[in-house]
Amino acid sequence: MKNDKFQGHAAVLLANVIFGLAVPMSSFLLSPASGVDGQAWMGPLGYIATRCFFAAIIFWAIAAFLPKEKVERKDLWVIILGGVMGFAVSQTFTAWSLYYANPVYFSFVGALCPIATMIGAWMVLGERINGIKTVGVILGILGALLMVYMSATGGSADGINNLLGIGFALLSLLTWVIYLLITRKVSAKYSSVTQMKWTFLASAIIMVPLTAFMEGPQMLYTSACTWQAAGATAFVVLLATVLGYFMIPYAMKRINATTVSTYTNLQPVVASIVAFAIGQAILTWDKPVAGVLVLLSAFMVTLGSKQEA
Repeated sequence: MKNDKFQGHAAVLLANVIFGLAVPMSSFLLSPASGVDGQAWMGPLGYIATRCFFAAIIFWAIAAFLPKEKVERKDLWVIILGGVMGFAVSQTFTAWSLYYANPVYFSFVGALCPIATMIGAWMVLGERINGIKTVGVILGILGALLMVYMSATGGSADGINNLLGIGFALLSLLTWVIYLLITRKVSAKYSSVTQMKWTFLASAIIMVPLTAFMEGPQMLYTSACTWQAAGATAFVVLLATVLGYFMIPYAMKRINATTVSTYTNLQPVVASIVAFAIGQAILTWDKPVAGVLVLLSAFMVTLGSKQEA
């Protein structure tokens, strides 16, 4: 029993460290300053198409060695439509956000996911919000407003356009919450491999032709590609896109969902430390303050949910 709990904590810890590292890795691939002759290794659409295409191949290959799981037709449409919303649409906004904003601001906005999910559940499903959750929402809003204010007034010098990037990050968060609400019931019926193989296949069918039409050839797939760019892409596809999706369900079978959700607060911490260390972001007073407000808000929302359980 103790060994199971240890394995659960180790799995969710590893997953969130990987997700945190994926933020500066993705920013590296999308930044014109990191590519060749002012051209990024991948455009935002090419970044998503790459993840979709290779993840679809990997998940379908894994599914071939597992017992076949029959999916009802109506559930399949929910998985596909919800998956397209949760990955193709949401992650495209994510890519645009990382292109324009520094990775620190992006990771802080991502940390607001528990709050956005709670508000969505309140609006759509009628779930109640207690006092602790309300305080958490207020703190989260204050943290977001601080980031918006500093971006609008030029108080944060890093990033091509932090304000626009934060806007895309919020859209990414909104579409992700919609995905969670759409697939809420279906996700409990089928394995993660079944859901992911259809999600990434549908997303790839949309994103690959769209990328070819709107962005054309990607610098990553030319002779100019470096080991750093190839390594960052492999990390994002194999670890952040594939391994992470296995680690979370593995952990949830061994420790409770509240504990798993608490670990997500590690993502902006890891992303920020790495971004500051490699020069992707400049340490200004607002970033630690916004980070504390956002992380504290996520903690209070999680705590409020635990008290209701």
